[in-house]
Amino acid sequence: MSGIKLLSTGSALPQRWLNNDDMAKIVDTSDEWISTRTGISGRYHCGQGESHTGLCMAAARQAIERAGIAPQDIGVCIVATLSPDYFTPSAACLLQSGLGMAEDTVCFDLNAACSGFVFALHTAQCLLAAARRKLALVVGAEVLSRVLDFTDRSTCVLFGDGAGAAVVEWGEDYPSLHAVLGSRGNAEALYIPGANQPHPSYIHMDGRPVFRFAVDALPRCVEQVAEQAGITLDMVDYFVFHQANQRIIDFSVKKLGLDPAKCAGNIARTGNTSAASVPLLLDELVRTGVVHSGQRVMCVGFGGGLTWGGALLELK
Repeated sequence: MSGIKLLSTGSALPQRWLNNDDMAKIVDTSDEWISTRTGISGRYHCGQGESHTGLCMAAARQAIERAGIAPQDIGVCIVATLSPDYFTPSAACLLQSGLGMAEDTVCFDLNAACSGFVFALHTAQCLLAAARRKLALVVGAEVLSRVLDFTDRSTCVLFGDGAGAAVVEWGEDYPSLHAVLGSRGNAEALYIPGANQPHPSYIHMDGRPVFRFAVDALPRCVEQVAEQAGITLDMVDYFVFHQANQRIIDFSVKKLGLDPAKCAGNIARTGNTSAASVPLLLDELVRTGVVHSGQRVMCVGFGGGLTWGGALLELK
């Protein structure tokens, strides 16, 4: 069996943090309304001079430095995102140029919304099997504050900005991710109009069907990854779930019978950062020593598309 292991992580957040009282000055809402329905107390938004590219670069530099490698050692660079600075060049190509990666590095962006980082991990594993250089830089990054309708209290209070990065290494004797990926095409429940659409490019979400989808997809994906890996859930050291809504996570943890201590999150501080959510939380856990070398982490994302993805990632 061949697969990848996690060497290092990195993250970057904007300087500006807005709590729920700050949002109440912008739109008709309150701290109680937001926190009781979502578990969110605040979120980071980019200010003047901050950008998607800048967040990607800062998170990637951290991960590369912590891995003890050079940018030229990387064979694959994937950025999971739905809110890049440019449709083209891709955020990954801008990283290649800014970090000085070799020109034959495979670089591209991947849009699977909130499942994007897990999709990107699986894609990196597949590409590295045929690559000359067996290291990949995988980034999840969003600047969702640029696509928020600040008159819509049902969406603008949920989302934040940030970037998380990981360096992974492929090896013939490394364990597979045992990735489970899925999609259920839906252009109504959760969407952002494209450049050629007559409506503004704001996030639109119908909360009830998205909630119903999430509380089905998250626990089912966890069980399928464990089944594919041939393990029981108590053999997983930590669970890193997409930080969409605390009620979704609490429901799924209870349904699966998981130890809540293995499922802590950061949604209260960061809000929903879509593709950046899983790597931001992963970096926090690695950086603080909650998870460490030799442990297995199950990463699960779910969201726009509709998509879902889970993977079992081992730390080297």
